[in-house]
Amino acid sequence: QVQLLESGGGLVQAGDSLRLSCAASGRTFSTYYWGWFRQAPGKEREFVAAISWSGGNTYYADSVKGRFTISRDNAKNSAYLQMNSVKPGDTAVYYCAATRLLTVRGAGSYEYWGQGTQVTVSS
Repeated sequence: QVQLLESGGGLVQAGDSLRLSCAASGRTFSTYYWGWFRQAPGKEREFVAAISWSGGNTYYADSVKGRFTISRDNAKNSAYLQMNSVKPGDTAVYYCAATRLLTVRGAGSYEYWGQGTQVTVSS
């Protein structure tokens, strides 16, 4: 059974940093793209960041570019999202996901999803 488990969420203040982790089990994702999405209350799920299987290519939403960094460790079958200078607008449930498709900004491209981790940023 394939599982993606996010961790690292919590309550932080604006300007703080947070590191989300996504640990996979049940299969190897070394040839998959990893993606991070988020969903705030009353809003649609939106793309945050993605990384190619080698880590050589990364993609970011304009709203997080320069503040967030996505990374991966294929040996640990894991992905990470370093969140710096967080803002109240970053408050959402964050999901990691995996895909073999190149259309990494679309949620519909992703085959596997985690359950999500809540990030709340207070002002």
